[in-house]
Parts: sequence; C-alpha cells; structure tokens
Amino acid sequence: MKKDIKSLSFEQLNNEIAELGLPRFRAKQIFEWLHKFGVDSFDEMTNISKELRKSLAEEYFVSSVIIEDKYVSKIDETVKYLIRLNDGEYIEAVIMKYKYGYTICVSSQVGCKMGCKFCASTLAGFKRNLLAGEIESQLHVAQRDLNIRISNVVLMGIGEPLDNYDNVLNFIYNVNNENGLNISMRSITLSTCGIVPKLYDLMNEEIPITLTISLHAPNDELRSKTMPVNDKWNIEELISACKAYVDKTGRRVSFEYTLINRVNDSPECARELCQRLKGLLCHVNLIPVNDVEERGNVRSSDKAVENFLQILKNNGINATIRRTLGSDINASCGQLRRKKTEVS
Repeated sequence: MKKDIKSLSFEQLNNEIAELGLPRFRAKQIFEWLHKFGVDSFDEMTNISKELRKSLAEEYFVSSVIIEDKYVSKIDETVKYLIRLNDGEYIEAVIMKYKYGYTICVSSQVGCKMGCKFCASTLAGFKRNLLAGEIESQLHVAQRDLNIRISNVVLMGIGEPLDNYDNVLNFIYNVNNENGLNISMRSITLSTCGIVPKLYDLMNEEIPITLTISLHAPNDELRSKTMPVNDKWNIEELISACKAYVDKTGRRVSFEYTLINRVNDSPECARELCQRLKGLLCHVNLIPVNDVEERGNVRSSDKAVENFLQILKNNGINATIRRTLGSDINASCGQLRRKKTEVS
C-alpha cells in the first residue's frame, strides 16, 4: 500500500530517502515541492529526473484536496470553502482577513466523535481522520485560489485535533519547517474539547503554539449536558492539565466559552467560572452561540454577554468577546458538509 509522502515529517522523509539509497539533498528538494510550493503530483517536481519521479510514484502518493464550493462574505470578506477529498468525503476551511494578515481555520477530521451539543460538525457523523498532508493541503488550495500568503493557522474546523494526534503533530511540524510554509509556531492555535491524556503529550512536545480549550461551562453538571467528553475527563482534571501545561511551557491557555441563552450565561455561571480559573495564566474568549437549527440553542442577549464579560474582568480574568466573522455565509463549522452529505 502506498504511503502519503506529503504526510511525512522532514525527518521521516530524510529517513525514507536514505533507505531508497538517494542522496540527502533529494529529501530537501522533494520536501520543498510538497510543502513550500504545494504540488499535487510528482510530475510537477521539475528539477527531479523522470526516472526518480516514476519510482517515487510507485512507492508513494501525494495527498491533495479540491475546492467543491466557495462562499465569500459580503460583510467582512471571510471566505468559506467546502473541500472534497480524494475519497469523495467533504471537509471545510475558512479564511479570515485581519489587519495583520490572513488566518485559516482548518479541519482535522471528516466529521467528529465528540458530540458537543452546540456544534454542527458531529451532525453528519464521523468518517475518518485526515492525513497530515490533507490538513496542509487546505492551506495550499486557499493560497492558490485567493493569491495570498497565509500567516496564521487555527485547528478549529471540523474534528477534534487531539483525537488525530500524530497526523496533527506532523502537520504542525511541516507547516513550521523552514523548507515549507515556514509558519511560526506562535502563529498556530490548536483548539481541543479536552482530551486530557493528549494534553500532557502535547505539553511534553514543548512547542510554543497557542492552546485553546473548549470549556463552555463552569461546572460538571452543565458541561456534561453539552459536552459528552466531560463524562470521561471532568473539569477538575481538565483544569489540572491546563495548569501543568502553563507550568511546563510558560504559555497562556485560552478558554472558549460559548454563551447559550439561559443555559450557561447567568451571573452565577460567570462567578463560578472565575473561581475555577483563579490564579491560572489564561484568557477567556466569549462566543455568542451560532444558531444551529437542529441543536435548538438560542444566542444570549447582548446585555447578558456584556454582563458576563464584566464579571470576569472585575474578578481579574482576562476576557474578550470574539468578533463574529462570515455570519452571512454560515462560517461556523460543519454546516456545509452536513448539507452536502444530506443532498448526496
């Protein structure tokens, strides 16, 4: 069975090239074609002989993705892609324009197992993990389509990144590599619902990425109602892992808190959250919930959001309200894939 050469780390590629009896400089050439230029086939590697390209094609394949649909926001230029994989499955990616450059939100799985009640990603079911090369290919197709350079990456699209740990790590190392896209580790954000053992694994990688935790509740009773993962690793275990992460890396942890009307947006919830996070180097990102019809969630009022924010700030918790982008194109994760799979 052929391997995806694009999913190999630079070190792994060097080892494979050595096993083929080829000089080391070939690994650098191939890596640059795959990761700096984002080619989709060996035929595009024009400084490599036809014979070598043919022999590589016998052992490996190059993962690639295709833009199926594209939606551009008339409000803020956010671009959302429905992307088709080689096996006919679908994922999504979103490009957001900021003053400092372009950020891409990428998917890490086809669907999601986590079952969070406020998210559309799980509604069409989980199919498989993405290869590292498939995650990275989302950057390459978007850059080519928009003629831009992406400077920031957020692993917050469809899927749970820590449930696809090895592929996600290879993706991070590959996009960071100086022979590839050379994106700074500090410009990469990984968002997780809280798979605690993998948080400790990530901590030991000692890479300066930004870690974001989907928290969304101040206590186990509320969190378990909306996030089944909490039944396996509760808030106390999760916060302990976050404290260990901060102590080990010196990096601040961010918490995503989606506000749902009359579910988790009360002043009491805000005060309880303050007690949970007291003394931890962290930031809270408040997110008015996306309207997902099947979930029946209602967005908190502007007044409730502001009150919640003020309570956090008054208790010394660094917090902001996330700016909503692409609201006119259903830029929240999973909605396009679900509609496409229902039609298919």
